[in-house]
Amino acid sequence: MADNRNKVTKYRRPLNLNIGMLIFAAMFIYIAILVVTYLRTDHIVGYNVQEGSLTSNSIYKGIALRREEIVPCTNAGYVNYFTREGERVAVGNLVYTIDETGRLSDYINTNESGENSLSDSDLSELKSEITAFTSRFDRKQFMDVYNFKYSVEGTVLKLANYNILENVNSLNDNSGTALVNYCYAAKSGIVTYSVDGYENLKLEDMTAEHFDQKEYEKKHLVNNELLANGDPAYKLSTDEDWSIVIFVEDEALAEQLVEEEYIEVKFLKNQYTSWGKVESFQNEAGDTFVELSFTNSMVTFCTDRFIDIELLLEDEKGLKIPNSAIVEKEFFIVPKEYVTKGGNSGKSGVLLEVYDEEGNASTEFVPTTIYDETETEYYLDDSVLHAGSYIIKPESTQKHAVSKTGSLIGVYNINKGYADFKQVSILYQNEEYSIVKSNTAYGLNVYDHIVLDATLVNDNDFIYE
Repeated sequence: MADNRNKVTKYRRPLNLNIGMLIFAAMFIYIAILVVTYLRTDHIVGYNVQEGSLTSNSIYKGIALRREEIVPCTNAGYVNYFTREGERVAVGNLVYTIDETGRLSDYINTNESGENSLSDSDLSELKSEITAFTSRFDRKQFMDVYNFKYSVEGTVLKLANYNILENVNSLNDNSGTALVNYCYAAKSGIVTYSVDGYENLKLEDMTAEHFDQKEYEKKHLVNNELLANGDPAYKLSTDEDWSIVIFVEDEALAEQLVEEEYIEVKFLKNQYTSWGKVESFQNEAGDTFVELSFTNSMVTFCTDRFIDIELLLEDEKGLKIPNSAIVEKEFFIVPKEYVTKGGNSGKSGVLLEVYDEEGNASTEFVPTTIYDETETEYYLDDSVLHAGSYIIKPESTQKHAVSKTGSLIGVYNINKGYADFKQVSILYQNEEYSIVKSNTAYGLNVYDHIVLDATLVNDNDFIYE
């Protein structure tokens, strides 16, 4: 017989569950579920409507288009200019001379021409040119430094040449032959001494590449340069009418400008303003260009091809709301004469034709919210009406089939704790915000509380922020 006196059996303590532990476990699981649900749920955030305005980016770099003619050189030789750049010449005025032998160039470089001095008006012109350059200098556009250098050199040489002009005749007289040819203007206009290939450019020829200043090349025509027969001698702008073309990426803005017909423009070079007539063009690549035409100030910018301008557009003011709050919703459209007031609350509604179990027709007043109106129709809530149902004209037997629908742009107002659609009329819109009319019959008012993200709610949803 086996001896079990030395065998030890481990005692297992029974599991004691009490009501407190069960309640604590249930609460823990419930809280965990709430936390997970909260983290995985899109939260509805409200937005307080405020008055505001939107200002679009209205500063552009435009391309100046003028009626320009390149006048070719009629003889080979060294050119010397005697008309200041930006000055108007009449038919028959002396513009430049051609020195076939280079004797005039040598004469200019020696002391035979005497001492040259600049008048106070000449010095004032140079100071104005230097001041204008320093005020608009951009380190990213260093090519402007070279343009400024050529411009100043040309201005100084042209001013100095006035003192030499009276001695030119002596060179011809002493030689017995006409070594220096006088070249006169065949047309009247504004003289400039540069060419860039944009002289015949029109609005219909515009591409985005024309606005790339890195690829833009401007050739300056300078004094004492050797020219061949037919080379560009100078350029003549023959009409005071001119235009500036800007590249507009926002098609909506381009349409707005065309609708305005005339836009006030500020020239950043001198802060002057002028009104330009608007015309637009879209090329085959889909790029939109806007042309602003002027009838004055051409001479001020005759040497500039790229001009910085600001469009002085009126800022749209109203209620400022985020675009994420805007939603489009469908409504039934019914004639106004079918809408009446009834019930104990005096709310607006319609007389809906209904049928009992035996097929007998009767009318029932159904209150419905009006969301917008035209001169003859109301936009009614589609949650209480159905397509194909009939409404009865008050005090009449005329019936109207509910079928016509239309959409409205609006937001969800949550002032009363639920999502209530309110129609809005957008005045202006950018990528983030819209400006809408305030104090409209069926719209928003300042300080209204709306849903920030309209995609998270439906009509009449209760809102818990």
